[in-house]
Amino acid sequence: MDKFVQSFFQLMKAIIFSICFLILSSCVVTKKKYDDLLAQKVKTDGDLADVTKRLEKANAELTDLSSAIKKLKEDTVELNDRYRSTDQKLASLNREYDQLNSYYKNLLSNSGKLNRELAQQREDLLAMQESYQKTRRMNDSLNTSLADREKKVQELERILANKDKAVQNLKNRVSNALLGFKENDLTVKVKNGKVYVSLAEQLLFGSGSIEVDQKGVAALQQLAKAIKDQRDIQIMVEGHTDNVPIGKKSAYMQDNWDLSVMRATSITKILTQAGVSPRQVTAAGKGEFLPLATNDNAQNRQKNRRTEIIITPDLDELFKILESN
Repeated sequence: MDKFVQSFFQLMKAIIFSICFLILSSCVVTKKKYDDLLAQKVKTDGDLADVTKRLEKANAELTDLSSAIKKLKEDTVELNDRYRSTDQKLASLNREYDQLNSYYKNLLSNSGKLNRELAQQREDLLAMQESYQKTRRMNDSLNTSLADREKKVQELERILANKDKAVQNLKNRVSNALLGFKENDLTVKVKNGKVYVSLAEQLLFGSGSIEVDQKGVAALQQLAKAIKDQRDIQIMVEGHTDNVPIGKKSAYMQDNWDLSVMRATSITKILTQAGVSPRQVTAAGKGEFLPLATNDNAQNRQKNRRTEIIITPDLDELFKILESN
């Protein structure tokens, strides 16, 4: 643009110089010639003014273009920096994509196994839920059953307490009824919820006899008086002997077993005759087979020759509760 301006000014200088030369070189100029030259000068001045305006406009545009070029250079630098940063990010994203794609392919390859494991876990979960529901129902049932059992246990405890109290009262009544007899002749004690009245042979019978003597009859009558109104008991009369064989055998008595049974029967008859209900009494004989001591001396054999009257409370109410359980 600067070269263009310089050329333009040089051209204009040449034109003006030529015009002046023509004017000066002609001493005599015709009016027509003068008017043509003047018109040419005016035209030239107009062209010069127009060129000047265009030059000023071109200079302004040149300035704008220079600013634009500078701005474009700056933007180019910035864009290059952004491009490099974006390119780095793109490379990082590509690496992440490749890694994720690798993970995805691995997941796809393992999807069958994962699905099978998931299905198995789902089945296990359903089984656990079913087991939980079953256990819960069982637990509810057990809680209900436990509550019922606790009620029954309380009822049993109440009945047993009442039975223990009744047995102790019965034992005291029997003991009081037999206070007039020697301790060596009889004992009264409670064992396993039953009252045991043990009567020695010397209180009841002579040696080898089945007939009760008067002292024994009196003791049995006192006992019958104490228990005859007790309708909620059962009475077992057990005869016991030592191991010495009987001296006189008969058609009805061959051994100690027969002797023990017959003695028990004799005592049973005295009790029933004194008012005890026959429905409540059972006669039994153990012979020599349930001794209190070894039959190795006279004192031990005397202990073994006895009659035990076992008084048992009626446990029907207790058995009914146990059966319902």
